[in-house]
Parts: sequence; C-alpha cells; structure tokens
Amino acid sequence: MNEISRDTKVSLFTQFDKRPRVYLLCLLALYFLINNTINATSVWMEASRDDAVPEFSLWEPFAWEITSALSTLLLIPILVWWFKLVPLSLTHFKRFLVLHLGATVIYSALHVGLMVLFREIIYMGMGGNYDFGDIASEFFYEYRKDAWGYFFFMGLYYAYRFIYSRLKGEASFINDQEQSKPDSPEHFLVRKLDKEFLVKVVDIDYLESAGNYVNLHAAGRIYPLRSTLSGLIPRMAERGFMQIHRSFAVNINKVQSIESMSSGDGKVYIDESTSLPLSRRYKDKFKQQLK
Repeated sequence: MNEISRDTKVSLFTQFDKRPRVYLLCLLALYFLINNTINATSVWMEASRDDAVPEFSLWEPFAWEITSALSTLLLIPILVWWFKLVPLSLTHFKRFLVLHLGATVIYSALHVGLMVLFREIIYMGMGGNYDFGDIASEFFYEYRKDAWGYFFFMGLYYAYRFIYSRLKGEASFINDQEQSKPDSPEHFLVRKLDKEFLVKVVDIDYLESAGNYVNLHAAGRIYPLRSTLSGLIPRMAERGFMQIHRSFAVNINKVQSIESMSSGDGKVYIDESTSLPLSRRYKDKFKQQLK
C-alpha cells in the first residue's frame, strides 16, 4: 500500500487498514478450511455407514471440497469489484436486480470451470480421470448453490461495510449542504456506533485516496470520508493541505522533514515512524510551498 512505514504499536484498525484484502481473504480461507473439512468428512462417514465400502477413495471428497473453496476464493476479489461497480440502489432497484441476477450465471460458470479444471489436475496427478457428468444437469445443480452463495457474499459485503464503518468511525461533512459548498471545512463529523464527535481539520496529518473514499489520518486513527482526493484537496488547501502524490496529500504544518531519492522522487516525514511518498511531479511545487 504505497510506501508508508509506521510504528508497530498502532491500533487494530490501523493495522487492518494496511492490508484489508489480505486479512479478509485469510479469514475466508480459514472458514472454508474448517467448513469444507467438515463437509468432506461427513461425505466419507455417510458413504461408509453400516460398514459399507465407499465407491470412492478417502482423498476424493477432500479434493471436491478444496477445489470448490479455492475457486470461490479466487473469485471473491472479482465479486467485491462488481459489488462496488453496481451498488445497491433503491431508486434503480430493478436495474440492480437484473444485473446481479445475470451476474450469478457468469459467477457460477467461472466457479464451475475453475473447479472442474482443478479437479482434472488433481485426478490426473493421482492417476485417475474426473467425470463431471452431464453438463446441463450438473451445471444447474451447481448454479443453485452458486446463486445462493453469490447473494450470501453480497450480504456479507454490505454487512461488513456497515459494521466496520460504525466500529471504526466514518467521517462526513457537518451537513449535506456543506458537502456542495466550495468553502474549506473546519471540522468533520465522525459517527462511531451510537456516538458522534468532531475531528478538527488542523489535527489531520494527511489524506489518502482509497477508491471512492479519502482516508483522513489523524493522531494514529483513520476516518474514511466518502469523497475523491481531487475534489477534496482544493477545499483543504486553505488549511495547509497539499498534494504530494497521486494518492496522498499532506498537512504541511505537520511535516518534519523531506528526504530526496536518486530516482527523483522523495519521502515526506510526519514523524520518525511515518513517511509518505513524494512524487517528482509534485516535488518542486511542494518545496516552494514549504518556503
């Protein structure tokens, strides 16, 4: 996540925000490992009940479950991208529903394709051959589960965004009218669980672009604000904020030192443990502003 170094003693949310996708994928992988291991052992126990001899080897149900889980994990980043691209909209709910229903078919086709490919490789390595069965009937069987899984993951996505923003504290303009004003704000309103409090703009160390949000970094905490960096910087310039990188803007009153690099780029230090990348594109203008 760009070149930012920090002290190891940071808050849980700050640590999580460094690599949120990695942490979430690890949690999902752990869930799949536990859940699919239970499923695989259940299949084997059911097949060998009453001293019956299963028609398949012990490794096969594990291969079925692992390949399904792995295929799902590989598609999760694509699903998240799609959920962001076509967000929930009550005013355009029909369009939202049609697009996502169509996407379930594509998701299922990709999931089944990857799953069968992985199984073919595993069976080939074990000296056997994997038989998927009748394509039409088997795909319909898998599609029912995949469609349910698709909307389940969508529900998790929105639940995660809502709960995490409440726990972490999401920033916003004081009121809806202020958001469209060109004036420079003095405070941002932060909602955290059932509490509201103000964050002074002068206390913010730097701004970081994060998709449809701008993360406000203040005193070791991060508050996401629904905005773009390019739209926010002109309003914050009066308060001493200046862009130093395509993804970062810094409060020049918080800058302690600048380090030049042989590549022409540089680093801006907020303190001994926090540095931000300084792009050569903004370097000269930034130095003039400091003077």
